[in-house]
Amino acid sequence: MLASAHALGARAGKLLVVGDSLSAEYGLPRGSGWVALLEARLAREGLATTVVNASISGDTTAGGRARLPALLAQHRPQVVVIELGGNDALRGLPLDTTAANLSAMARAAKATGARVLITGMAVPPNYGRKYGEEFIALFAKVARAEGAALVPFLLAGVADVPDAEAWFQPDRIHPKAEAHPRMLANVWPVLRPLLN
Repeated sequence: MLASAHALGARAGKLLVVGDSLSAEYGLPRGSGWVALLEARLAREGLATTVVNASISGDTTAGGRARLPALLAQHRPQVVVIELGGNDALRGLPLDTTAANLSAMARAAKATGARVLITGMAVPPNYGRKYGEEFIALFAKVARAEGAALVPFLLAGVADVPDAEAWFQPDRIHPKAEAHPRMLANVWPVLRPLLN
């Protein structure tokens, strides 16, 4: 009996989400964000994966990079989802710095044997076309360079649709609860193969 319980424990994995307000349920009823929906889906599909949501509203890639080593040591995840970068852009931080922080996080996670998924983001058009295009591109560049899986745009089907305003809270930055199933639908097909 002990042996089988031990074997079951060995097969169970941990998934660590390091993100910002988009993953921390900012302004949402508890349990309605995409990470909570992911937990429910994993349970429904019988996947023995524990989700650790280490997301903090307002966090930047620098903050995530600083926090990640302790999180990796504490939780020993098999998969790390990095959902950061949006606040870097909102603060106008240099793109090179954002890319370097994401790369360092991916490398740190991979060094522990974890698989990495990076979620891409976009910025509003008022930041200028060049900055916006380069910001979007940096996620794919980092993922390619670090061998990480990529969700090109976490808010696809939410922020890039004609009725986008209907999907957002009054601040026009944070999606409503109704948008989070779409966000999970963007993540799931990329994440699922990493859980095997």
